[in-house]
Amino acid sequence: MNNLIKYSLGTALLLAMSHTWADQNNTEDDDTVELDQVIVTAQKRPENVQDVAKAVSTMSGEKLDVLASGGMDIRFLNSRFPSLQIESSFGRAFPRFYVRGYGNTDFDVNASQPVSLIYDEIVQENPILKGFPAFDLERIEMLRGPQGTLFGRNTPAGIVKFDSVKPSQSRDGYLQLGYGTFNRKLLEGAIGGPLNDVWSGRFSLQYQDRDDWVDNGGLVDQRNVLEGYEELAWRGQLLYEADDWNVLLNLHGRDNEGSARLFRANIIEPGTNDLVRGFDVDDIFTDGLNQQDLEQIGFNAKVTVDLGDYTFTSVTGYEDVEVFSRGDIDGGFGASFTGVFGPGFIPFPSESAVSVPDHEQFTQEFRIASNDLGRFDWQGGLFYFSEDIRIDNFGYNSLAGNVQDTFAQQNQETTAWGVFLSGDYEVTDQFEIQAGIRYSNDEKDFSAQRFVSPFLPPIGPLTESPEDDEISWDLSGTYAFSDDVKVFARVAKGFRAPSVQGRITFGDSTSVADSETILSWEAGIKSTLLDRRLRLNATVYQYTVDDLQLTAVGGATNVTRLLNAQEADGQGFEFELEALITADFLVTFGYSYNDTEIDDPNLFVQGCGSGCTIRDPEDPNNPGQFLIDGNRLPQAPKNVFNLTLQYATDLWGGEYFAFLDWAYRSEVSFFLYDSIEYTGKSLSEIGLRTGYRWDSNLQEIAIFGRNITDETIIVGGIDFNNLTGFVNEPRTFGVEYRILF
Repeated sequence: MNNLIKYSLGTALLLAMSHTWADQNNTEDDDTVELDQVIVTAQKRPENVQDVAKAVSTMSGEKLDVLASGGMDIRFLNSRFPSLQIESSFGRAFPRFYVRGYGNTDFDVNASQPVSLIYDEIVQENPILKGFPAFDLERIEMLRGPQGTLFGRNTPAGIVKFDSVKPSQSRDGYLQLGYGTFNRKLLEGAIGGPLNDVWSGRFSLQYQDRDDWVDNGGLVDQRNVLEGYEELAWRGQLLYEADDWNVLLNLHGRDNEGSARLFRANIIEPGTNDLVRGFDVDDIFTDGLNQQDLEQIGFNAKVTVDLGDYTFTSVTGYEDVEVFSRGDIDGGFGASFTGVFGPGFIPFPSESAVSVPDHEQFTQEFRIASNDLGRFDWQGGLFYFSEDIRIDNFGYNSLAGNVQDTFAQQNQETTAWGVFLSGDYEVTDQFEIQAGIRYSNDEKDFSAQRFVSPFLPPIGPLTESPEDDEISWDLSGTYAFSDDVKVFARVAKGFRAPSVQGRITFGDSTSVADSETILSWEAGIKSTLLDRRLRLNATVYQYTVDDLQLTAVGGATNVTRLLNAQEADGQGFEFELEALITADFLVTFGYSYNDTEIDDPNLFVQGCGSGCTIRDPEDPNNPGQFLIDGNRLPQAPKNVFNLTLQYATDLWGGEYFAFLDWAYRSEVSFFLYDSIEYTGKSLSEIGLRTGYRWDSNLQEIAIFGRNITDETIIVGGIDFNNLTGFVNEPRTFGVEYRILF
């Protein structure tokens, strides 16, 4: 860690020195430059981020392009905002989000998450939908804390919001080509402009391809057979603008083929959280098959009508996704009772797959908002959500040639609706209050059935029909000391609807988690200082979650179940800085401290089934059950840092540029219980992109590196029959060419 800090500070010093050398005769603009104003739609209408009475972070422009380079999926955002974590045991298909330590580790494709992802105003409820690639984006917004008034169900931890570039009457576009490590190829671009006086369009796409690069040394030695992928994502938009009408149509899709997450048997040194001696990220040893296929198609329509003093908006969305993912869960080959097994001890084999052959999501929102009526403005509306999903679970016998021997199925229909009202009132020219309320109703019809199993009889259908309604609300106030310095305070209540778990491959029962509710308090300052060359925002917060939904995974009985903790608490603070040191040198820095704790003196969970070292007290009346009261939430690091240094200078009639980024998070627990082996070490990754622009900055060529220190750590585990884990992405390099037109 110390060496990393020295490296980062040293790089920053070199950039600053090179800037001073290159720009010592080019300071005429330094006294007039200022940071650009950041416009967000965190409250479903455009406004300056500094005026929003809640903790909001944004990313756009070059910073977004740089961090997304190198072929990384949506997890490139991990630790890039204070209090944000993203991880996955599903590879590129299924990201899990955590805000202020609050998230859900459940790996079922029917899992509910307390962090909502919204893409072009459409909630992406199913976790498979949340992995849609980030390309041709106007900005990304992160809203921390409960967002239960304007955005509704399943937003108690916050929202990550993506807004794509929209069509306009200005003709523009870009083309980007890239090549890098593992023969990774990139083709990305967009073209947009007027079709006539009232219609405009935009089409964008991203194609990525990477070769397999991991060798499988299982029963049969195979070279370069895993970790490749081929992915195509696209978006077509049409915009109609005439008189008081605005109609935006959006059709989008995604196809992804490649490897599922690579589970690696016995890569953790017992009694530690170190990688075993001799570990090589290029090698794996399994006897199962590994593949992942995903297809997604979606459509949304936004209609806006200006009624003079009011604006009416309708947002309609449809999403459909199909996925098949298969992997070797035990992470090794053979089994102990055959006499041939490895690496390490493999008690018995396990290979499984999950398929979503049928899925449909439909959403409809109507809202009406006032248009600057004076001191009081408001907006209100109705929201409807429905989802039908079928999940097929398969098991395979690795020792018999990977033949299918297990089949179970889940079906769920979800219907939810809500009505909301929000308003803001200017008490004085300096003091403004805002309040909102929402009523939500949520209902699920769930069934699960096991048809075939090598060791259990058929069962089912087992049914569950949880239903609940809830009122969520928020109240905030903002006081402006000046146009550039404001303080705010906010209290909000949010909720997550009941969840159902029905993986009955190894068990004979379903489980239901009741609704959870959160009460959150936060206060902060938003400031733009030094002639608007420094933007500094800070927030302190505290929240309490009642009936927190948790997922107890695996364990000695290998049964996954939902449960409710009596309470969980979180507290901390967040700090963000953006400084324009000179006209050509921009620095951003973010930090968060997140302290979480499970508060339930009677909550026990099954211990690990892999021989790990658990530090929690064992229930004397139920051996193998461990008390998790006082434990931190899983995947909740206490400290998160991020830093970027962005520099550019005139050179040879064009522009030389360099962009350094660093992200760090402290250690995390992978599971609800506290164990030595399943505690992930701190993770620190550095990226660099540098290159040259010419032709009035319309063309550029750059080289980039991600994880350039090549740090390899365990970022997740499988609590099953051995110390199985998976690791972060390796170091990659590449070159990219981009042209604007």
